[in-house]
Amino acid sequence: MRFLLNFLPASRCGVPPGWQLVFGARSRSPRRSEVRKRSAPRRLTRRARRPSVESSPRGRPEPWLMRTPPRPTEARRSRSRSRRGGPLAAERGSLQREEGQSLQTSPCRRRRIRDEDEEEPKDEDEDDDEAMEAWLKAELRELRGPVWQAVPSLRSREIGRDSQQFVRRVCGARGLVQRLELQGRLERHTGCVNTLHFNPSGTRLASGSDDLRVVVWDWAVRRAVLEFDSGHKSNVFQAKFLPHSGDSTLAMCARDGQIRVAELSATQCCKNTKRVAQHKGAAHKLALEPDSPCSFLVGRERRRRCRVPCGSPSTRRALDRRAPANKLVVVKEGEKKVGLYTIFVNPAKTHHFAVGGRDQYVRIYDQRKINENENNGVLKKFCPSHLVPSESKTNITCLVYSHDGTELLASYNDEDIYLFDSNHSDGADYLRRYKGHRNNATVKGVNFYGPCSEFVVSGSDCGHIYLWDKFSARIVQFMEGDRGGVVNCLEPHPHLPGMATSGLDHDIKLWAPTAENTTLLKGLKEVMKKNKRERDEDGVRHGDQYDTQLLWFLMRHMRNRRPPRTRREGADADTDESWSSPDSSDEEEGGPDHVQCMSS
Repeated sequence: MRFLLNFLPASRCGVPPGWQLVFGARSRSPRRSEVRKRSAPRRLTRRARRPSVESSPRGRPEPWLMRTPPRPTEARRSRSRSRRGGPLAAERGSLQREEGQSLQTSPCRRRRIRDEDEEEPKDEDEDDDEAMEAWLKAELRELRGPVWQAVPSLRSREIGRDSQQFVRRVCGARGLVQRLELQGRLERHTGCVNTLHFNPSGTRLASGSDDLRVVVWDWAVRRAVLEFDSGHKSNVFQAKFLPHSGDSTLAMCARDGQIRVAELSATQCCKNTKRVAQHKGAAHKLALEPDSPCSFLVGRERRRRCRVPCGSPSTRRALDRRAPANKLVVVKEGEKKVGLYTIFVNPAKTHHFAVGGRDQYVRIYDQRKINENENNGVLKKFCPSHLVPSESKTNITCLVYSHDGTELLASYNDEDIYLFDSNHSDGADYLRRYKGHRNNATVKGVNFYGPCSEFVVSGSDCGHIYLWDKFSARIVQFMEGDRGGVVNCLEPHPHLPGMATSGLDHDIKLWAPTAENTTLLKGLKEVMKKNKRERDEDGVRHGDQYDTQLLWFLMRHMRNRRPPRTRREGADADTDESWSSPDSSDEEEGGPDHVQCMSS
């Protein structure tokens, strides 16, 4: 006998219309009117396979309903247990039974069991991704519409309307920033390029490197017009054209603590380099006074009794090429001296300057009224509120003023970039926060981009260059920089839409808005999440503390074995303090933890 499925009218049995199971050898063909009533798929429901006795057309059960129900098989018991103990629990238990007995399970079912075991880690990853997305989107604002439009601006320029403002508006247009791409490379150095600086007219670019040489470029034709030995004994950190000097004077500072001035001639040669000051520690940054061709400020990092490579109380020195250097102020937090990494002069109020270094505070001083007996001479002090009680040894690696001096940008070591209003009162919190990059491996720079400081630009340990819209804090450009992995220096052109960058690679890269289409920010989220994940992992890792302490101990032991250092005749006035001065004790500097942040 064979079981045949057939469609019959609902009047024959008490099942839903259109379905019935018939026992017999054959059945009649359905009428055409009955075929029209078929609307459900060709699949039997449980009710159709189990009609009740009352629904039988002859008043008695069908023969197959009178049979004794079969005993539940092992597969049915397994399915029942799986419904009670969670999905596929029975199969998982049978696969893990004692003595390694294996169930004859199909590959498909084994795959389902394996996928279920991986569900929990996937859920954790999804939670982490959601938390990361929430962190990246926090403190963002809506991106404003484009201010500059090409066609109306070009038409206005043709008829002489707003022609003087044309270049400024073009340089600050977001559409051109999103079209930045690599234009070329300047190759001459044999070491990491640590500093870049355009002259005021933008026709020359000065660069300094670990190879102790300074090169002046005609960047438009990608040719070095002057190359000379800086006279320094260690890495050149800064080389800048002094304003109103006719591009004939360069101020330089380096890791050896020397401050030198180079006199350049019109015949494309260097007359000489003169040392104007000598610090006890590394001198990282120079701050130019916009109206003075003869004086500038230097933030120094003096070594603590020469025991630790990066230790340091520090001072501000106002250097004048026509007179000996004089000490301006000692930066302190309470009684503890603070080593410095960066210094910048307010372009609108040239008597104001800001410094940052080995703590979390941005300090603003006024040269006209520095009184170290009152608040250590500090005019204002800013810090993000969540970093004030921080015990994580947060450092400020770079800070810059905006074009009009009303805003101050600070980049924190292994933290984010923060924007402050320099006109706010003492202790005010930040205005904006720029996230996504990584600042850990080197003393990394940060800068404004655009004639009116419309954007924020920074390098990263991941080797990429980030540009944020200043108002919304959203990333508008994301470019791959150095192959060596770290981008340190970013120097926008003073008058044109473009910039120069450098890092651990031995070349200088030039960028211009020549791309046909705007950027798609491809791969940005993955890189940002990776940077955040690595930063969090480093924040909770304490294993490196032992290595740092061991390095500190070895350096101190080597220093103690050296013969005592004697003062040379004719030494600069900067060497007025002894190497064993009590105000540079180990307790003031916080021990060996300061070894970690080294410049490239």
